[in-house]
Amino acid sequence: MTPIVKPPDKDPRSHVIIGAAMEVHRLLGCGFLEAVYQEALAHEFAALGIPCLRECALPVFYKGIKLATQYRADFICYESIVVEIKALDRLGPTEESQILNYLKATSLQVGLLLNFGAKSLEFRRFINSA
Repeated sequence: MTPIVKPPDKDPRSHVIIGAAMEVHRLLGCGFLEAVYQEALAHEFAALGIPCLRECALPVFYKGIKLATQYRADFICYESIVVEIKALDRLGPTEESQILNYLKATSLQVGLLLNFGAKSLEFRRFINSA
């Protein structure tokens, strides 16, 4: 699994999700808690007709055994894109590992990591190549 370097407009679904996040960031700016951005983004997704599930439980398996511990993705959009949001000064390898693990756990192909904590919205698109 590697970050993709193509512009997000190559995938119209990713493009509209990132556009929704940009609108939330434009109106709220930085400095709020992650939960505020998550709720605002859920409203923006609904207004744009983006199908999504919020706070999705993602099972984790070890040697074929479903573990009691689960991941919880902020959103699954279009039944195929994992969206994880942050409110940090900047994204780092820990956040990238988190979205990559979500992709591995779900076997979904596309993940978006959105950071509302910086002056400008920071986003990264990941592709599950496994």
